[in-house]
Amino acid sequence: MRIAYWDTSDPEMYWGNPNLRWGSPSYLLEPGDPGFVPPIPTVSKPPTKIKKMKRNTYFPVRLGDQYIWLTNLNNKLGGYATVLGLTTGQVSAAKADCGWLLYVLQLWLPAVRTWALAGTDVATDAQTGTETDAMILPVFAAPALPTGVVPVAPGALNRIFALVQLIKDGGKCTDAIATDLGLIGSAQSAPDLTAVQPVIAAAVSGSQVNIKWGWGGNAAWLDMCELQVDRGDGKGFVLLAFDTTPNYTDTQAFPATLTKWSYRAIYHQSDAQVGLWSQTVSVTVPA
Repeated sequence: MRIAYWDTSDPEMYWGNPNLRWGSPSYLLEPGDPGFVPPIPTVSKPPTKIKKMKRNTYFPVRLGDQYIWLTNLNNKLGGYATVLGLTTGQVSAAKADCGWLLYVLQLWLPAVRTWALAGTDVATDAQTGTETDAMILPVFAAPALPTGVVPVAPGALNRIFALVQLIKDGGKCTDAIATDLGLIGSAQSAPDLTAVQPVIAAAVSGSQVNIKWGWGGNAAWLDMCELQVDRGDGKGFVLLAFDTTPNYTDTQAFPATLTKWSYRAIYHQSDAQVGLWSQTVSVTVPA
């Protein structure tokens, strides 16, 4: 490694010498020297992201589908315990969590809701009923626990998710096993890229303009958003930015007179525009 020293006897070593670049990596080190780092080239566009197939979450959204998912995991997890390296305790705890959630969601919760409706009728009767006998308020009776099901501590679903993540990180879960246990969400089909259209909004905030935009749920298939601006100077729309993170701040200094600035956006996949231009939005910027 080469180190620069101040040599007062060398006439070239003085402040103001245009050929002397203090702190420059190319001055201190040369190619081939240990620790040499080549200059970083200027990048005009963000690098293209590597896309993965987007999938729905493996845990269903619909309550009825959750019953099926929990029942499937409860019935099949034990059969894969050995190949997945799960202990008897881990399997037993997961099955207890599944059983308790099935009871709460499939039996107890519907019973509570039915009782609540009956309770509304009782309250109405208490207010406007015509019976002459004193009322007896009903008491909720929870459904009996199924055989083998016992109450567990709160957070059963979180524990199940943690076990699923442990299984996935363990390196022993094949695609076939993950599919059989319901640990892989269904693949989502790509959108019609000829029809995707950004939705944007713009608002003046202090001495800048905040531009809101998002992926519209299609981030897995898009790489960036091209933003353009028309500053009312006769040039029309010109490039403002290629943005890969939703929302953008336009820090251009405001003009000397009250002016209308307009913005529009379009998505990119790789280096090509896709879809439709957004609706144009405008703001009046103060002087």
